[in-house]
Amino acid sequence: MNILLNGADTALEGVRTVHDLVVRLGYEGKRIAVELNGDIVPRSQHAQAPLSEGDQVEIVVAVGGG
Repeated sequence: MNILLNGADTALEGVRTVHDLVVRLGYEGKRIAVELNGDIVPRSQHAQAPLSEGDQVEIVVAVGGG
């Protein structure tokens, strides 16, 4: 499957849900926000949010500082 991830064409194998993608990218347990085709996907819905060919996904990682 091919998606647009943070503005870059990305080919994925074995990734079916937002949760799968988060795990694949190493973001599990981190403070992130996920947008799928323009809609925010709450963390509680990551495992139920399917990914499809051509989807546009934006993932933003929260960075602490001061």
